[in-house]
Amino acid sequence: MKKILFLLIGILISSSIIGQTHPDWIKKSVFYQIYPSSFQDNDANGIGDLKGIESRLDYIQSLGINAVWLNPVFKSAFQDGGYDVIDFYQVDPRFGTNTDLVELVNQIHKRGMHLVLDLVAGHSSNQNEWFKQSMQADTNLRYSNYYIWAPYKPNDLSEQEASRWVEANAPRGKYYIKNFYDIQPALNFGYAKPNPKHPWEQPVDAPGPQAVKNELKNIITFWLEKGVDGFRVDLAASLIKNDPDKSATIALWKELNGWFDKKFPNGVLIAEWFNPKQSIEGGFDIDFLQPGHLFSPFQRGQKVPAKVYFDKAGEGELIKWYNDYKDQYESTLNKGYISLPTGNHDSPRIADSSRNDVNQLKVAMTFLLTLPGVPFIYYGDEIGMKYIPGSPDVEGSRTRSGTRTPMQWDDSKNAGFTLAETKKIYIPQDPDPNRPTVAKEDKDPNSQLNYVRKLLTLRASSTALGNDGEWKFISDPAKPYPMIYMRSKGSERYLILINPSGSKVKAELSSINTKKAIYVFGTSEKCVYKIGKGTDMITLPAVSAAIYKIE
Repeated sequence: MKKILFLLIGILISSSIIGQTHPDWIKKSVFYQIYPSSFQDNDANGIGDLKGIESRLDYIQSLGINAVWLNPVFKSAFQDGGYDVIDFYQVDPRFGTNTDLVELVNQIHKRGMHLVLDLVAGHSSNQNEWFKQSMQADTNLRYSNYYIWAPYKPNDLSEQEASRWVEANAPRGKYYIKNFYDIQPALNFGYAKPNPKHPWEQPVDAPGPQAVKNELKNIITFWLEKGVDGFRVDLAASLIKNDPDKSATIALWKELNGWFDKKFPNGVLIAEWFNPKQSIEGGFDIDFLQPGHLFSPFQRGQKVPAKVYFDKAGEGELIKWYNDYKDQYESTLNKGYISLPTGNHDSPRIADSSRNDVNQLKVAMTFLLTLPGVPFIYYGDEIGMKYIPGSPDVEGSRTRSGTRTPMQWDDSKNAGFTLAETKKIYIPQDPDPNRPTVAKEDKDPNSQLNYVRKLLTLRASSTALGNDGEWKFISDPAKPYPMIYMRSKGSERYLILINPSGSKVKAELSSINTKKAIYVFGTSEKCVYKIGKGTDMITLPAVSAAIYKIE
């Protein structure tokens, strides 16, 4: 009996060490994020569409990409760029039809690639039929409890809580709870700690929250059965209310991911949670991390600018990013994947007015594409498309429109994005006559585009540099220039050396037990790695990056 007990304990322990399973294709995946309205217009109306994306699949594959993530394509009121969904089961006519999406999936699969859609799980548009029905006085209708309605606004709410109450004066109630904009009523996944004085705060196991959870399963099933390979879940941590430590939300996702893994074992669920320790505990395959002050002087909610690491001034710091990244990496090792993306639809691009030199961008991409986990490239980052400040607010984009400008393909009309009149383009393009284009960079062997292609080819050729390779910081994070880390797997080892500063830098390292350090890739062969008896000396030119194979 004792032997059986010890055996069971051993199985449980080994299972926890091994961690959860993931589809095999994720282990070598590199994602390309597309904002559909801005990628390629096929019907000459100035807005990108699914047929346009389909026409560019060979280009995407030529990068070394094998997975695509589309920002929302469902029927929308477009008051928040598609994140206000009217119908989760229908492609918006601006992008095409459900049949067009199935054909896109088929074409992607023919190329050995995968397609992930964007799932707005926490809210809908106020034009959604669910919401319209929930407004009715009759509380026994199918969608009555899909949203959170209250007859009055309590006077003990925090400032943040109070900001989420929208006055509607509907037959159902005077107020509803929103997630972000007023036109985005929060779906009712329940409250972790319902206040008995607030009858609208339903527990997570109440019929309303349970019905919403099942609706989420239905949406996922509908699209996965059409061939879609998974979803990136928008703000996945925001579903359950009054859940400060996210324990109830983690439990909800554990249940949903358990169901998903059994029903769709080759599917992937990606969290926009920005805390992999929590999201991967909830069963997600991948989560993102914020880059801190590596690229931008500001983070969300911060008013005082900080020094930027990837800047020629060379005044940035690494210690906070290093501590955060190391903590997340070690906490999720063998459990799930972290991604530090090149950019996304909500944040300024890494290329801007102060960081647009091709070497600066190559150094940044070397860093981002040699980290462990799953790489995500935001469309256009591979050619150095710039963030355009002052772009008009389009469909609720606010300052984010500057990072959603249309793709720059060539030097033809509208940079090859559309045949429509320029004034009809969704968001105005970069007006710079020397703006980067795919056609221009494709012909230049030293371009950023070809640099990214070669870098991804190198990554794909190596288990050490790949998604599951180990990561170890080698340099002193308190002395940020240069940044040096090792990627390894078994006996295969690479050192990645990063110097974004405008000055030559040197570093003395304790010997890493090597007889040979071979330069295999980078921005300059002038990088020097000198092996010593007890210490190794590294010299990097200004604004440079190098990858050395250690033998």
